[in-house]
Amino acid sequence: MKRTTALLAAIVFCVAGPVYALYGVNDRGEWPKSWPKELEPLRKQSCTFTGPQVADRHYAIPFTKRDQFESAWPHILNVNSKEAPLVLVRGPNFFLGKDRKAGVVIHCPPLGESEDPVRIELVVDGEIVDLNRIPLPADTPIIDERFKDRDKTSAKRSGD
Repeated sequence: MKRTTALLAAIVFCVAGPVYALYGVNDRGEWPKSWPKELEPLRKQSCTFTGPQVADRHYAIPFTKRDQFESAWPHILNVNSKEAPLVLVRGPNFFLGKDRKAGVVIHCPPLGESEDPVRIELVVDGEIVDLNRIPLPADTPIIDERFKDRDKTSAKRSGD
């Protein structure tokens, strides 16, 4: 019985282990100190993901209060690369977690590399992150993916 249990545990570990190894996770926002100082209070509620294959960095900043998000928003925009689009999505979001409906994910290249731009993914819920209450940058391309899955579902229902 003990041998069977040990073998089963080893199999589960070998199967599940590689999935979690795709990303290194730190339960704190480990973004560069050169980013706006107004983002410092958000480090404790944020997570840093490194990966999946190269050391790309992804900073997930969940928000539960509209005023906190709205006061941080202009400073978050300061880290976006000029050439990078702002992507609008709906929750749940892999980086924020399934129970978080609103927040920001900042995608960055590996440390020391600047070929890829820093880009922002805004997780919009309509309450905490309300697009009617915040300015969107006029000189930045906006990609709206909030209804992407819904469009596919509608097309399937209509027979397309």
